[in-house]
Amino acid sequence: MPRSLPDAGSAALAPEAAAGGLTSLEVLRQVDSGPRGLTDAEAERRGARFGENTLPDRRAVSWPRLFGRSLRDPFTAVLLCLGLVSATVASWGTACVILCLVVVSGVLRTSGEHRADRSMTALRALVATTATVLRRAERDESPEEREIRVEDLVPGDVVRLGPGDLVPADVRLLRASGLSVRQAALTGESAPVPKAAADVPGPLRPDGAFEQPHLCFQGSSVASGSGTAVVLATGARTRFAAAHGMHGRRRGPSAFDRTVHGISWVLIRFMLLTPPLVLMANAALRGRGLETLPFAVAVAVGLTPEMLPVIVTICLARGASLLARTHGVIVKRLPALHDLGAVDVLCLDKTGTLTEDRPVLDRTLGADGRAAPDALHWAAVNSWWTLQLAELPAADPLDDAVLDAADDGGDAAMRYDGVAALPFDPVRRLATAVVRGPGSLGTHTLVVKGAVEAVLERCVLDDSERERLLSLAAQEAQGGLRLLAVATAQRPARTRAYTPADERGLTFHGFLTLRDALAPTAATALRDLAESGITVKILTGDHPGTAERACRELGIGVGGVLTADRVDGLTDAELADTAGRTTVFARCTPEHKARITEALRSRGHTTGFLGDGVNDMPALRAADVGIAPRAAVDVVRESADVVLADKDLTAIGHAVLAGRHSSGNIATYLRVTLSSNLGNVIGMLCAGLLLPFLPMLPAQVLVQNLCFDAAQLSFAYERPHPAVLRRPTVLRPRAFLRFITGFGALNALADLATFVLLALALHGPGAVDDQAMFHSGWFTENLLTQGLVMLLLRTGRRRAEGRTPGPVVLSVAALAAVGLLLPLSPLGPLLGMTALPGPYYLLLAVVLGLYAAALAAARRRWDVKA
Repeated sequence: MPRSLPDAGSAALAPEAAAGGLTSLEVLRQVDSGPRGLTDAEAERRGARFGENTLPDRRAVSWPRLFGRSLRDPFTAVLLCLGLVSATVASWGTACVILCLVVVSGVLRTSGEHRADRSMTALRALVATTATVLRRAERDESPEEREIRVEDLVPGDVVRLGPGDLVPADVRLLRASGLSVRQAALTGESAPVPKAAADVPGPLRPDGAFEQPHLCFQGSSVASGSGTAVVLATGARTRFAAAHGMHGRRRGPSAFDRTVHGISWVLIRFMLLTPPLVLMANAALRGRGLETLPFAVAVAVGLTPEMLPVIVTICLARGASLLARTHGVIVKRLPALHDLGAVDVLCLDKTGTLTEDRPVLDRTLGADGRAAPDALHWAAVNSWWTLQLAELPAADPLDDAVLDAADDGGDAAMRYDGVAALPFDPVRRLATAVVRGPGSLGTHTLVVKGAVEAVLERCVLDDSERERLLSLAAQEAQGGLRLLAVATAQRPARTRAYTPADERGLTFHGFLTLRDALAPTAATALRDLAESGITVKILTGDHPGTAERACRELGIGVGGVLTADRVDGLTDAELADTAGRTTVFARCTPEHKARITEALRSRGHTTGFLGDGVNDMPALRAADVGIAPRAAVDVVRESADVVLADKDLTAIGHAVLAGRHSSGNIATYLRVTLSSNLGNVIGMLCAGLLLPFLPMLPAQVLVQNLCFDAAQLSFAYERPHPAVLRRPTVLRPRAFLRFITGFGALNALADLATFVLLALALHGPGAVDDQAMFHSGWFTENLLTQGLVMLLLRTGRRRAEGRTPGPVVLSVAALAAVGLLLPLSPLGPLLGMTALPGPYYLLLAVVLGLYAAALAAARRRWDVKA
């Protein structure tokens, strides 16, 4: 009888536990298995206990529930409340307009969120469908290889891995031969990673479990070689599923959410105060009761930027559409485009963004510290004949780099005759080519290339010289370079096969130093980002020297370097303080990347994160904007807010400019609308206290708001001033409040001046008793002043418009025409308005001229302070 499992957790051994010094035999005992695999009965019992080896399902949120969530937004909730109050007081026109806007806003937001999380389908596409496993019918029988459904794998199964196989679960290698796996789905790194069985593995590396040579993980694939492994974890307990679980964590409020919420609460304070003030003032000074409630509600609605959801959607949708057409950048979540415009910190990995995913030769280095062209010659011979004779499934990037760097492009290597090749092995860490040189019929030359320590220990050197060369290599490695050592040995020609035992008695020729090839557009893109006010942070799993070197070569000022072990020793507050001063974070795991991103956000930064592997998903979710290239893992691409055509910083620069373009227009709309609306509200409150009648009828307020809102749709098509595009677009509630109160008070002064005109200039003091005359005069003045505000407070092009008027100019002209002509039209009497006498227009022109001059002066003063 097989031993029963102590508990469910004991058989599903975490890969990290298997990395902590346990031998292969100890691991097999931990999962209650053996080299011959499980019996059918035991596998069935474990299947019942642990369930199928599938990723966990997650229930999608229904469309109605998402719609309900969209109404929790403070601004949408305020609009909804105002619409209901308007309906309560029988102001049906206002109620219908507001409620329609609420529904449109909710539908737009819900539709976007409903498409957001489809990552499960992408995840399952990366998981194997069948696996080769060792199983036995009975305990005493010999095991046999079987092809089973991957869902039927259980912890303790022994599986076979071969070229092209997808790794079906998290496993520990028991045996391996030339095995290398691609872990792009997990780490984003496209280069194959060598794997080898280790009876007693070392401690967990700083760069994480994915780099452990004796562990393979679900979601990776075998590039070359073969192996036998024991299953440690299946289903929801794999690292692949755990990364998806991190992806499911709720993200904190984004920059867009913070901006909307901050402005919404400013408006809420004003709108909650306005109706009570109107009611109390009219009751105290004019003896009016609840009959003024519709007017009070209309005043509160007048303060509200009802078109904000529509303006925001149009601005962001236009920017997203333009990005997709011109740069192949897809914005999956419209508010993310606004967040891109507000980004002031961009976090990214080094590989694939600052550097290409391939090495290049930096220089050669002899034993005396000088250039060693002989080392490059022999390295090229090794690379060429290893590629020709070893029948590798894919060329090694290091061999490509050596052949590209050779002066003759590797032609000299073809003058030799290839005899044999011993390909690179992760245990030996060497690659050997055996060649016969021209005219050397009786001699074979062994050309060995590989890791510094492995080559030097096989060379004929005294201990002091070997230590000196190791020290020289370590010094170069500290500068962020990768080193290969090259050596040769002469052997009498033979027909017997060569083995690793022949790799001895070598003559050292020198080192090759290699670095990552810089991305061709990286330097220009980084300079443009810096000029745009964006700080770049490098979060990488690489050696700190490698990342530092890449930054120096690209002209990035390295403010500081922090390794993962030091990050672990900092509290959240200390990390937030340190992260702002640090440029490079090295040896980072997925958890480190997410924690650093959250620390930057906690300091008020709007952060973007560019990633392409499952290991980047926690940080993608922690950032305000998650960015992924189109070539990223499917699940990452589906989870990102923005998808780039290529992993290119230039595309991010274009996306940031588009975000600032859209955000600048939204900010202009809010400043113009709220400052004008606040001025009108102050004017209405004053007029309500001074006049024996309502200063404007509710229907007139509604028509005025609709005309103003329709005109302001043009802001979505405005071209912002270049200064707006040079810095992150952030609306800070306090500065925003100062702006709207200052310019709103100025607008109220213009309204009060209009009252004076209407009271004194139009046939004497008795003119104020003519309600239709007063309503018409103020209606016209309001629309004209609102047009001036649109022209003078916008951030868009002015002098650049030249002879061709822009959309804002055209809409202001239309708004002015409505203000002047509507009282004269047949609709005027229906709205309670009448024609105005000619002298009023002349006096109004004087008031508007003075108002325009004051507005322009105040704007210049504000720009200087800002």
